[in-house]
Amino acid sequence: MVSIASDRDSVAIPVDSYDAHVGNGLLERAGEIIRTVAPAHRYAIISDDNVAPLYAARLRTSLGAAQTELYTIPPGESHKTREQWARLTDELLAAGFGRDTTILALGGGVVGDLAGFVAATYMRGVPFVQLPTTLLAMIDASIGGKTGVDTTAGKNLVGAFHQPRAVIADSSVLGTLPASHLRSGLAEAVKHGAIADAQYYGSIDGMLPSILTPSLTPSGGELQQLIARSIEIKASIVRQDEREGGIRRNLNFGHTLGHAIESESGYSLLHGEAIAIGMVLEAKLGEALGVTAAGTVKQLRDTLEKAGLPTVSPKSLDANRILAATRSDKKARAGVVEYALIAEIGRAIAGVRAPDEAVLEVLTQNTTTQ
Repeated sequence: MVSIASDRDSVAIPVDSYDAHVGNGLLERAGEIIRTVAPAHRYAIISDDNVAPLYAARLRTSLGAAQTELYTIPPGESHKTREQWARLTDELLAAGFGRDTTILALGGGVVGDLAGFVAATYMRGVPFVQLPTTLLAMIDASIGGKTGVDTTAGKNLVGAFHQPRAVIADSSVLGTLPASHLRSGLAEAVKHGAIADAQYYGSIDGMLPSILTPSLTPSGGELQQLIARSIEIKASIVRQDEREGGIRRNLNFGHTLGHAIESESGYSLLHGEAIAIGMVLEAKLGEALGVTAAGTVKQLRDTLEKAGLPTVSPKSLDANRILAATRSDKKARAGVVEYALIAEIGRAIAGVRAPDEAVLEVLTQNTTTQ
């Protein structure tokens, strides 16, 4: 387990060249962290039209409003595009931001990916800090330095590895997160347990569904521990394999089919919803291929359904189109799709090649047994 340095009501988890800070009320103290790890002449906050009205003023106050400018995009995956990247970089250039700039990504995974890509490419690369405001972004999207945008060919096909100077996850902001988005984030926590830590997986299952009960404080101790442990798991993997040449591919469990389903749904499914479906499908594929222990599908399905997440593809999606969408996935090698599967809960197997017929059979069964 990764060592965690404690600071008052927060923890600092080493990721790679930076720390992920987790705690309540960190947004008010963000300026102190940012000025230490990413000092700049000016700070450009990139957020979206839902998050900015809630939290941008607090961040600007923490840093000093005179040093900051706010830029926003419309919310949603459909706006993580090259067009938005071009607009933001043009606006930064017009405003005279130089190489002594730090980009601050304030929002969910879409904002983090897009703002990170702006930082990776602006003036050939400027520092940035992740300030995630969704559970999914806190435990997954903000960790590891992947940045990018979507294209019509698929998700995240244009991007760069660009590590943030820090991740600042204020768990108190989850109090304004819609329940559907909280459940979406839990899908990635389940994935972390499924690929790396059976005990953690069991603890998540034990928290459900109480952790989703509205009467409980969303920023309470259980949820904060969940965030910290998921970051520990992802951080330990990223430190070993920053650019996804080996063990980091384990993190793609559920994502090959999940990304295809998400894209084919026109992003009507939240990311975590699509990944939940993808995990069940890929566990079924693993069982069919004999590499995943019997009973794993049921175990995953029971946990995900307890979390209120879908486990079957929408009937409107065509199995052949989902299969075709996997071929443009970043994880394909020499034109062949490789899957990150699990041998059992807590142990992953990357680089599994599956015949199209086996994948199509799993997809067809999934959409016809609802």
